[in-house]
Order: sequence, then structure tokens, then C-alpha cells
Amino acid sequence: MTGEPLQIGEVAARTELPLRTIRQYEDNGLVVPSAASPGGFPLYTDADVSRLMVVRRMKPLGFTLDETRELLTAMDRLAAERAGTDTELDPDERAGLLARVRRYEQAAAERVAELRAQLSRAEEFADSLRRTRLTTTPA
Repeated sequence: MTGEPLQIGEVAARTELPLRTIRQYEDNGLVVPSAASPGGFPLYTDADVSRLMVVRRMKPLGFTLDETRELLTAMDRLAAERAGTDTELDPDERAGLLARVRRYEQAAAERVAELRAQLSRAEEFADSLRRTRLTTTPA
């Protein structure tokens, strides 16, 4: 990325998300533009785009918007932590947030494995059709 804030059309092109979807994520509080143009138009930072990519990657794995929000919240809290400041997390809270992120990591890995198995079965089916079509002679 360039580091320059982006307009929604540029974000849509980079993330391969429709404008409507990006706006839906805004309405649901998943991604809120961090900047604004002098004219008041929303602008997206690199962090906003990264956040959109998390949402985009979770959706095909079947995570709900609430689950996505929960993961993003945990990631935000962990990323904002600074030792010796008011953002420093209590050790139990930090452990809980890390456990939550790990649960999502595990769930994602399981869902990827399920998708790979489905893809393998689909490829086997397509291959069987291809073989059947090639070996069948017209009557």
C-alpha cells in the first residue's frame, strides 16, 4: 500500500469487495473509515484495508458477522496494548483474548480442512464424469 488514505472505490478494487459490501461492514461497525477528505468523504487507511481483508477472509469460512466482530475486537485490544500505560491489559484479560484468537485460528484451520476435503470430492466427481464421457461410445 502507499500509505495514503484511499477512497472507497480504491478500497473496493484492492480488496475485491463490492462497494455495497464495504458499506454493509461499515454499518455493522466492523470497519469504520479512519480518515476523511477535506470535503468530508470517508477515507480508508492501510489499517482499515487490513481489517477489511480479515472480514473478507473470514466470510467464505462461514464465520458470522458477530464472530468476525468478536475476533476483530480481541485483535484490536491486543494490538492497542502498551506496557506501563492505561492500555496495558490485566494478565487474565490478555490470556483470555489470546485464547479467543487461538480458538478462531483453530476454527479457521478446521474449516479450511473441511473445504479441502469438499474440493477433493468435487474434483474426484468431475474426473469420474470426464472419464465416463470419454469411455462411453454412442449407440
